[in-house]
Amino acid sequence: MPAPAHTPPPPPAEASLWKGHPSQWIHFWHYLLCVLIAGGALAAIPFTAGLSAIGLVIPLILWSIRWWMTRTTIYELTTQRLRITSGILNRRLDELELYRVKDYVMEQPFILRLLGLGNLTIVTSDATTPTIAIRAIAGVEPVREKLRTAVQAERDRKRVREVDVEGHDEDLHP
Repeated sequence: MPAPAHTPPPPPAEASLWKGHPSQWIHFWHYLLCVLIAGGALAAIPFTAGLSAIGLVIPLILWSIRWWMTRTTIYELTTQRLRITSGILNRRLDELELYRVKDYVMEQPFILRLLGLGNLTIVTSDATTPTIAIRAIAGVEPVREKLRTAVQAERDRKRVREVDVEGHDEDLHP
């Protein structure tokens, strides 16, 4: 009786570790400008017989588009990759395999730190996206730790190591 062929175990199911989107606070100055334009349009209503009220439409549209663009940007960290989905009418999905992550930097500028937000910059070996910026996310420290753990687990699962080769041309060619 022939022995059954050994089949490799199926890869583990991909699970979501974190999902979020950028905070609207990163557009504070844009929103403030919209408020100032709207205030100017409102202040001019008595002098323009109400025609400047039409000027309220412009800051409202600018505000709405920026808010919607930020709201539709979604970051998702899974056990195997980082997905970034963005776009209002045209959607874009950018995926990064976690084993390609070379380094990451967590930044918390003063104002963002006061708001409990931070930025995470990821340096990768991916040719299309060598750097990924995840801006103004809540709980950036736990997200960074989840990323670190997931990157190491995915490298172990795929048996991959990141190797940096540095040197001058004369060192490489004797």
